[in-house]
Amino acid sequence: MKTQLSTANLSGIETELLAVLTADTQTATQAAKGSDAKPELTLLTSDAAVKSAAAAALGSGEFKAGPNETILLHAPAGLAAKRLLLVGTGKLSKATAHSVRSAAGTAIRFSKPRTIRDVVFALPEAAELLPGPCARAATEGALLADYDPDTYRSDRKDQSVYNFILAAPASDKAAIEAGYNEGIIVAESQNFARELVNEPGNKLTPTILGQRAAAMAKSHGLKSEVYSTDKLHELKMGAFWSVSQGSEEPPALIVLTYEPEGYDAKTYSGPVLGLVGKGITFDTGGISIKPADKMELMKYDMAGSAAMLGAMAAIARIKPNVKVISVVCSAENMPDGKAQKPGDVQIAMPFKDGEPGKSIEIINTDAEGRLVLADGLTYARQLGCTHLIDAATLTGACVVALGPVNAGGFSNDDETFGKLQKALEISGEKIWRLPLGDEYYDQIKSDIADIKNTGGRWGGAITAAEFLHVFAADTPWIHLDIAGMAWYEDTKPFIAKGPSGFGVRSILEWVRSYEQ
Repeated sequence: MKTQLSTANLSGIETELLAVLTADTQTATQAAKGSDAKPELTLLTSDAAVKSAAAAALGSGEFKAGPNETILLHAPAGLAAKRLLLVGTGKLSKATAHSVRSAAGTAIRFSKPRTIRDVVFALPEAAELLPGPCARAATEGALLADYDPDTYRSDRKDQSVYNFILAAPASDKAAIEAGYNEGIIVAESQNFARELVNEPGNKLTPTILGQRAAAMAKSHGLKSEVYSTDKLHELKMGAFWSVSQGSEEPPALIVLTYEPEGYDAKTYSGPVLGLVGKGITFDTGGISIKPADKMELMKYDMAGSAAMLGAMAAIARIKPNVKVISVVCSAENMPDGKAQKPGDVQIAMPFKDGEPGKSIEIINTDAEGRLVLADGLTYARQLGCTHLIDAATLTGACVVALGPVNAGGFSNDDETFGKLQKALEISGEKIWRLPLGDEYYDQIKSDIADIKNTGGRWGGAITAAEFLHVFAADTPWIHLDIAGMAWYEDTKPFIAKGPSGFGVRSILEWVRSYEQ
């Protein structure tokens, strides 16, 4: 989909569809009158002709301007557009740039099955909605909405929107242009992550994931190194290797490095941020095999790695002034005769030569993600990372706790997590902080080894995080359990069913918060 920024008058733009936001501006006093009080609908544009064309629809009572609610007007009087689509934001007092992101996506998803090829989206004019952030959000929403996961369908229908124009007022030109350009970068990076997650296990093995990561790195000017079995043995990554050993497919240890402009290793004194991703390209559960129902979705068990690779793609193009290293640990978890067994003891990578690695009793081979991340976190620390963030589709327990609404967030450092919370204000993603504590760590103590890889049924997401905490040690660290957010089970008004690319935007903004 081609995108364009325009400052032309809305009423004069020739297009197949013009989308304009509408908000409910009813005050709290009016709402207190009860259900008989009608919504006060306001079109978020100053164009008089557009307001006139929409007046009858706004006054009909048919349209309430709820979030992502739509009403289509054909041949609107006084406009050059063939159609006028009103998209609701809900209460204006609660609207944010994320509301604009969803609304722009709704306009595109509305247009696609109707074979509408050209869409103009009017940037909202409202004091509550800043033009720069809204320009970025609208562009992101449109590009994300145009993606569909039907990659391998032989009867794939062309329902793409060919041209998207963001129509903006002439004021605040610099902020709008900056937001628009960033929106393109972020959405393309998030869609890259979605493409990776959508690939089936036979089309995206650990080796191929490494190739895709290296190709992205080369195109964006990142340094890349992709290793396999020999490197895991050299580094004594016994936890990572234990997951790999049951598969015919070799593992991949992927390391991407971004260095800011003018970087000099001898003089650089800023933080080094480590982005660690779980890259299980297919998860059968191993010997502790999963039920057959919905096992096909376990191709998405590498969504944490996709989030990190998508974030690195965006970082390379936006160029924040901070060094970033991404470590992706990719493997298949298969129940071969060589696979690890419940009761086995594995030795994780030592942080320093001469030190022993942590011994891990394997209770359940389906708790494999934390094993690869354990060595990934240790390696990131060894590479000099001063702050860590990991992402993984780690536990079903987190989905039980938070549903498909929030990802789980854990941290050993309030300041570090506070930066992520600020990042969420920009990204629009939802992450809820869950606790850590010695009582939870006690659940993963082993009688035969240092720790065990599951802590039982209760608090499963937290005990998994405590397991990772062992390997983050005292380094400021965040763990994101995105199991409930990485794959949309249902189509939403603004985005297709399937891979979400969750985490790319938040991780990017967390990284930017450390700019020097």
